[in-house]
Amino acid sequence: MTDKTKDSPITKPTNSKENALNKGNSKNFAQKSNAKKTRPRPNMKNDRGGEKEFEESILKINRVTRVTKGGRQMRFRLTVAIGNKKGKIAFGLGKSTEVVLAVKKAVAKAKKNLTTIPIFNGTLAHEVVGNFKASKVLLFPAPEGKGVIAGGVVRKILELAGVKNVLSKIHGSRNRVNIAYATLDALFKLQKRPITKTDPKKEEKDSNEKSIENFKDEDKKNTKDVKVENSKIEDKKNTKDVKVENSKIKKEEVKNDKKKIIDKAKAKKNT
Repeated sequence: MTDKTKDSPITKPTNSKENALNKGNSKNFAQKSNAKKTRPRPNMKNDRGGEKEFEESILKINRVTRVTKGGRQMRFRLTVAIGNKKGKIAFGLGKSTEVVLAVKKAVAKAKKNLTTIPIFNGTLAHEVVGNFKASKVLLFPAPEGKGVIAGGVVRKILELAGVKNVLSKIHGSRNRVNIAYATLDALFKLQKRPITKTDPKKEEKDSNEKSIENFKDEDKKNTKDVKVENSKIEDKKNTKDVKVENSKIKKEEVKNDKKKIIDKAKAKKNT
C-alpha cells in the first residue's frame, strides 16, 4: 500500500494576519495603477487649454422641419456671430438636431469667413450704408461717450467687432438674418483712415508760435485801428477848422459889402 502522505503536497499553515496584509498590498497596488492611468483634467475655459479666442453671440434660433418618406425630421437652425472686439467679425449658420451641435457648426463656418474691420478711435471712419435683399442698414460715426445706439442684431455685431460709439438705423425688412448680412456688407465697405502721429513737443512749439503770431496780428490790428481813428479825428478837426475859417471869411465879406453899400448911400446924399 502506498502512503497518501507522500503523494500529497506539503502545505504550510498561514495566519489570518498575513492574508490581511496581502489583500491590503494588492488593493494599494491597484489604486496606484489606476491613478497613473487616469489623470485629473485641468479646469480650462477651452478644450485646447487656453482662453477663447472669439466671443460668441446667438442672433436667432429657428426650428426647422424636413418632410421625408418616413415622416418629419425636426432640426434647429442657429445664426451665431463671433468676434474678438478688436476688429475681427464673422457670422455663420448651423443646423442640427441639438442646439449645442448647431452652435459648433455655425462657429466653424464663421471662422472660415473672418474679416477685419477698420476702427478709428472706437468708432467708424465715415458714414456707410449696407444692403441685402429687402434690408437696409445705415451706420454713422459718433463722438466719444455716445455708446452703441443700435438694436438687436446690429448691436450684437458691432459690440463683437469692437465698435464703442456708433449710430444706426434700419430700413426695410426686419428679418434678423438679412439684417446681419446687411450690417456685414456695411462694415465691409468701410475704408481706412490715416492716423498722423505727431510729437507732443512739436505740437507745443506750433501752438506757442501760433499764439505769438495771433498776438502780433492783434497788436497790428489794434495799432491800425488806432491810426485810423486818429486820422479820422484829425480829418474832423481839419474840416472843422476849414469850416470856421470859411465862415469867418464869409462874415468879413458880408461886412465889407454892407460898408460899401452904406458909403455909396452917403455919397448920394451929399451930392
